[in-house]
Amino acid sequence: MHPELTHIPISPRTRNALLAFVVFLLLLLFWKAPTLPQLLITGMAVALVLSFPVRFLSRVIPRGIAIAVVVLTMLAVLVVAAIVLVPLAVGQLASLADQAPRLLEEAYAWARRVVVNLVEYGVLDTSPDEAMAELQRNGAQRAEGLLEGIVARAFDTLSGTVGGVFTTLSVILIAAYLLADGDRFKTGAIRFLPVQYRDDALVLWTDVVDALSRYLTGLLVSLTFQGVASTVALTLLGVPYAILLGIWTTIGAIIPFVGSYIGGVPATIVAFTVSPTLGILTALTYVAINFIDGNLIAPRVQGNAIRVSPLFVFLAVIAGGQIAGIWGALMAVPILAVIRVVFDFLLDRVVVVPQVLDPLPVSLVKPPPDATTQTVKTLNTIGAAAAKARSTRS
Repeated sequence: MHPELTHIPISPRTRNALLAFVVFLLLLLFWKAPTLPQLLITGMAVALVLSFPVRFLSRVIPRGIAIAVVVLTMLAVLVVAAIVLVPLAVGQLASLADQAPRLLEEAYAWARRVVVNLVEYGVLDTSPDEAMAELQRNGAQRAEGLLEGIVARAFDTLSGTVGGVFTTLSVILIAAYLLADGDRFKTGAIRFLPVQYRDDALVLWTDVVDALSRYLTGLLVSLTFQGVASTVALTLLGVPYAILLGIWTTIGAIIPFVGSYIGGVPATIVAFTVSPTLGILTALTYVAINFIDGNLIAPRVQGNAIRVSPLFVFLAVIAGGQIAGIWGALMAVPILAVIRVVFDFLLDRVVVVPQVLDPLPVSLVKPPPDATTQTVKTLNTIGAAAAKARSTRS
């Protein structure tokens, strides 16, 4: 026997006040624990990416088993990648730290040759020695300090294995919970809305999740392609530190448009230290990789996930970077995709109702003069004027 529920009636104002208080507590929690929102956002992104294979496997096996298979497969891939790539990356990092002075000297030698050619053609109005001295004064310490800082941060990152493993497991666990309880979260969120808006809210939720899933899945495929293709190409060309440069390419490609080219700059510089021909071939290789990814892979995988002009995407990345740095640049395109989905949703539903003005009271409306009366008045006026003229002549 189930006990009868006792309803606690509250006013809409009280309900809104309670919701505002809950939101305030969540914001306070996120402010006191800044790592928590980052883990949640990353977990949501991973859950959206994994939703496609989970949805595919759910057609033949139960959803719970499909989630377990996908999560375990991802863990296995990460473990294998860590076992294979981390030692190689650490070895190449150590070699890069040892070879940094030599690489800088070779870079300056190549730069000197370029400066000499520019002076011979009359582009520069100074001597090669003065130009190189100025370049060394301005750039040597900065470049060396920047390189040492990058290597130090990379070693710190690789040495923090325990923290990295804990963060990775936390993200995967959050993603698994979101995949398992996604429908429950969706139902609970929609229940806060009025009944007449719940169907539309469900449509909006589905469209937003689908757009984000397609974008993030396409981004993952794009990153994987650029990282693997650049590593293989650099290895075949004989460019030093191919694995390390491939990992850097993958990281840089997260930022749309500019990230892929930023990832290719270090590889091109390292290749130029070997020979100008190798540097040109490396630059052309990155152009080919970006062309294949931007015109063949990403459009096929993402489809109509964004449906925004590339110009607006580029401007959104710039604006996001200026507003919130690297995180703003990373979040610009997903936010733009959500804005586009919401815009389409509202465009189909918002109806502009023309405003109908109420008629004025009768007492305030001056009736128009009768046509007959106006004509008689006109004739009388003309007759009076003619009679006055005749009397004046007589």
